[in-house]
Amino acid sequence: MAQALANRAVYDGYRIYYIRTPSLLEEIRIARADGTYANLLNKYSRFQLLILDDFGVAPMVEDDATNLFEIIEDRTNINSTIITSQLPVSNWYAYLNNNTIADAILDRVVYSSHRIELQGESMRKVNAISENIKY
Repeated sequence: MAQALANRAVYDGYRIYYIRTPSLLEEIRIARADGTYANLLNKYSRFQLLILDDFGVAPMVEDDATNLFEIIEDRTNINSTIITSQLPVSNWYAYLNNNTIADAILDRVVYSSHRIELQGESMRKVNAISENIKY
């Protein structure tokens, strides 16, 4: 669904960027280490739509929650962000492992968003079954 929305945004002339959340967090850690962090924040603030895919699939390490907050904060009320996750929002506090940062992120994301919860089987599983692939 995020890809369909992104395709439409591109068609309508918006600047978009897709990245898996674990990759973004690794990129931020590297940018902090090599002194290009401010440039990286500026890069992500320029996209009119940022898609953060796979939120919650990899463990958070030190400062990841804070780094994610910085990206979200820079975009709040300016540009759009899509976050895809198989992790229910009710589990985000535990996942972020920092209640203050979790409050800040959820305040910016949950109360100004449209939430779509998909029901049913994964399309990957449905397609695999239709192609006789054991899942």
